[in-house]
Amino acid sequence: MRTHILVTGGAGFIGSNFIRFLLAQRPGVRVTNLDSLTYSGNLENLTGIDADPRYRFVKGDICDDAAVSPLVAQADAVVHFAAESHVDRSILDSRPFVVTNVMGTQTLLDACRRAWAGNADRRFLYVSTDEVYGSLPLDRPELKFTEETPLQTNSPYSASKAAGDLLARAYHHTFKMSVLTTRCSNNFGPYQFPEKVIPLFVTNLIEGKQVPLYGDGLNVRDWIHVDDHSDGVLCVLERGRPGEVYNLGGNNERSNLELTHAILALMGKGPEMIRPVADRPGHDRRYAIDATKALRELGWTPTRSAWPAALERTVRWYADNPTWWRRVKSGAYREYYAKQYGGG
Repeated sequence: MRTHILVTGGAGFIGSNFIRFLLAQRPGVRVTNLDSLTYSGNLENLTGIDADPRYRFVKGDICDDAAVSPLVAQADAVVHFAAESHVDRSILDSRPFVVTNVMGTQTLLDACRRAWAGNADRRFLYVSTDEVYGSLPLDRPELKFTEETPLQTNSPYSASKAAGDLLARAYHHTFKMSVLTTRCSNNFGPYQFPEKVIPLFVTNLIEGKQVPLYGDGLNVRDWIHVDDHSDGVLCVLERGRPGEVYNLGGNNERSNLELTHAILALMGKGPEMIRPVADRPGHDRRYAIDATKALRELGWTPTRSAWPAALERTVRWYADNPTWWRRVKSGAYREYYAKQYGGG
């Protein structure tokens, strides 16, 4: 068992939930959380964990080799979540996505290559996305993304993540590093930054605001609860074959329109709360994950993602935690971090 794991982006939505999951599931593990605390990084996501002696936080940029190298040298595994991840923001300005998702990944991989010097027991897990596969047609429901599906990126965000995928593969083949990659479908759960659709819609409705629905609302996504994703990442880290890619999905395909009406129903709201907006440029129509490989090789299967129960629990979490999301929406937490850490 790996005893010291470096998690990048651990103050973000998925990273913070993974740290919570990891510490609960593996009592003997120590975790270092490296996060630069950009707009979506929030240490309040780790409230209660920060007092655990097995956990420490380091503020730093994954593009900064001086910050990264000593942390990598102390770890026997890296789980790399840190990324710019919002498609709309990548359309407005792709440069931060290239810098963080490509150059940051390269910096981490180089630090691991130097520090680990061919030690195959040390592992680097790159957390990617199903968006690198492109789009599936709505009229072919039998089609799903497998690990052999060609990469066909359709947004600056997905292109930057695919570049990281290819770097990870190259470092495994060139330097014989134990590199693994996961590609996951859309996550939902607690502590998700409210620019993403589920927390945005839930918090807007609590505030009495309409919810913006892109285009015809028929775009389909496969939804997985963040705890199922965390479980999958841990399975791949511990039992996956180096050099391999593993898809992680929730077997839970829903159109955006279906998702919207489900949230409205849970919150006792009507269709008048929907505000149609112009579609996103290049909006992929459908994502669907085939996770057979993870099931067959690792015994992993999603058990926490089924609707309506999982969606109901998630909606209730945001309803029960208004202080957290109001501070996030207002940006108040960023002012505090700027004073404490000199930026963020």
